[in-house]
Amino acid sequence: MVPSLSERQLAAFPALVLNADYQPLQYLPLSILPWQDAVRSAIGGQVDIVAEHDVRVRSPSMSVSLPAVIRVRRFVARPKVAPLTRHNVLVLRDKCACAYCGRTFAVNRLTYDHVIPRSRGGQHRWENLVAACAGCNGRKADRTPELARMPLLWRPWRPTVEELARAEYFRDQRQIHAVWQDFLPFAA
Repeated sequence: MVPSLSERQLAAFPALVLNADYQPLQYLPLSILPWQDAVRSAIGGQVDIVAEHDVRVRSPSMSVSLPAVIRVRRFVARPKVAPLTRHNVLVLRDKCACAYCGRTFAVNRLTYDHVIPRSRGGQHRWENLVAACAGCNGRKADRTPELARMPLLWRPWRPTVEELARAEYFRDQRQIHAVWQDFLPFAA
């Protein structure tokens, strides 16, 4: 058991939130609650504690282990298809690589490109978007890959939520607590 920890140190012990079916409530971002909210939800009877961290917090009237994994009692429907809501989600799908030159970049150094430009009837959909470096995106300009003589290295596709979660997990594993891995299919 860890001796008394500061508020800042305790922040390193959030709880993974599972749906009633023991699957993560949300993959992107991964559904987690700060330890205070997890404890409140458990004491209030809104969730069941599935696993605990090896850390306790004390108040004048009680001592409790911090929840590591909690499960909501009522099933919450969640989308199977990943919503295209943020630039970094597209970059995750494309593994931080430019679809035209194939080089990898930091997330903030990539743009997204409409394969068929919107001015030519292309839509803002997974199947028409790729990550592109600024150089390739500028060179392609308002043209199709064929007109720009810049073939795509892969065909864009609509990823599942689980595919994106797997990509995020392998990009930044340090945010995943070991006790959570049994509940994350992509962590096995």
